[in-house]
Amino acid sequence: MALLSEKKREAIRERLKELSNPVRLVHFTQELECASCAETRRLLEELAALSEMITLEVYNFQLDADKVRQYGVDKVPATAVVGEKDYGIRLYGALVGYEFAVLLEDILLVSSGGARLAAETLECLRSLAQPMHLEVLVTPRCPYCPAVARMAHQLALASEWITADVVAATEYPDLVMRYAVRGVPKTVINEMHGIEGAVPESEFVAAVMQTARRDQRAAMRDAQKTESLRATRDL
Repeated sequence: MALLSEKKREAIRERLKELSNPVRLVHFTQELECASCAETRRLLEELAALSEMITLEVYNFQLDADKVRQYGVDKVPATAVVGEKDYGIRLYGALVGYEFAVLLEDILLVSSGGARLAAETLECLRSLAQPMHLEVLVTPRCPYCPAVARMAHQLALASEWITADVVAATEYPDLVMRYAVRGVPKTVINEMHGIEGAVPESEFVAAVMQTARRDQRAAMRDAQKTESLRATRDL
């Protein structure tokens, strides 16, 4: 039995007519110890069949080590949405509820190759010179999560320094505990600094840039300490 109803298939098929460039869905799965892997793969197979512009590549998380390293995935199920290049856009977990809507938006976004962000945001992103990793923890029924997920993925599209994961919080309780998640959406920046809830684009970008500056200062202090220790040893 198909996961997508005929009515939903037709609606998705119409949306996918907007695709201007090919999109690859690079999916990582495994058969054991992954409750949502089989269904997520089936859903992606049904989705890819709705447009000639979409291709699906499926890899085994345990066996295809080279691909796992190439795409930097660390859990399953994982889906990378890749266009002309890999923009660092990732989705982790079952693609149900609002998360499926995020996937569709990602496909359209990557196909267009252009982020729909304010000019001020794009100007800020040009000053980035270090890797930034965004993790947006979401749940399938959260109506506020898609907006934050889309924003994070647009930032990844706009800046080569940013990678952005949308993570189904209910499937990864270790991350929920690690990041002290008490509500969603929650965006974790570089595994330390977080944004609670849905916030305007300007506030979201300000938090990313503030974290970048803080991490850069910390890196400079560490470098100075290392240089000081080296100089002391050379005396």
